[in-house]
Amino acid sequence: MVVDRATGSITHHLFCDIIGLIPANDLLVVNTTRVFRARLLGTRRSGAAAELLLLKPLGDDRWEAMVHPGGKLRPGRVVHVAPGFDATILESTERRTRIVQLTADGSVADAIERHGHVPLPPYIARADRADDAERYQTVYAKENGSVAAPTAGLHFTPQLLAALAAKGVRRADVLLHVGAGTFKPVEAEWLDAHRMHEEWYRVSAETAAAVNDTRKAGAKVWAVGTTTVRTLESVVNPAGLVHAGEGETRIFIHPPYVIRSADHLVTNFHLPRSTLLMLVSAFAGLGLIREAYAQAVKEKYRFYSYGDAMLIL
Repeated sequence: MVVDRATGSITHHLFCDIIGLIPANDLLVVNTTRVFRARLLGTRRSGAAAELLLLKPLGDDRWEAMVHPGGKLRPGRVVHVAPGFDATILESTERRTRIVQLTADGSVADAIERHGHVPLPPYIARADRADDAERYQTVYAKENGSVAAPTAGLHFTPQLLAALAAKGVRRADVLLHVGAGTFKPVEAEWLDAHRMHEEWYRVSAETAAAVNDTRKAGAKVWAVGTTTVRTLESVVNPAGLVHAGEGETRIFIHPPYVIRSADHLVTNFHLPRSTLLMLVSAFAGLGLIREAYAQAVKEKYRFYSYGDAMLIL
């Protein structure tokens, strides 16, 4: 679906039509994070099942993790993941996650890769398979750190990216490791009361210069995914200039926020009450997004991570 903010028009295309929609000399910005095997399945001392979703490394093989069952996994409890690989609950956090200590015979990182599972979205009602480790990734994924794929990028193939490059469309990379908090529904009555979980990002000097030079030359910046927008908006100043930087961001973008770092957005169709839908509404305007989603339902567009795409001009 192509949504044109200037005219209010909503049209329907194949995703490969994007090659004709992005002019030469414009800049495509993508998030090169890679999903890692963050889901650990194990047993408690009683033999009952337990599960951990690793969210963020804290150093010395300590991690922040979501756990299940939460009421049973109190500080001091141990989850046995595999022979020689255990997780000890150290403490609870204010947001009801846990700090866990991972121990393994050998490298903990190797143990996670060997025994962990791809954290597929919960609405995919099956266990992960071997091919999910590559299928639930963008073709340009580089650096491990996400518990969910930046799914707008799943639509791009090497052939499509090559065709864009041959046309003269340039590309720049950012990095934002997607955490589970991105998908936490907004339950607060007032948006300002919703607290985002922090996510680690990096914007290189080369990417910052590419964005600024593109805008200065009168060309446009096309962000692939809400995570790319959140990354760029974390390093943009009020004048619209992007600077290099890295760190943790909690930025929550919702109307009437004005996007300053990107001109167009490739995104998927998102759930009600999600921070992702609110970002898209800030980008295109709430009224136009409501109209686009009504058409998406009527036309039977597929929603969620493996669903169809929306291009906002």
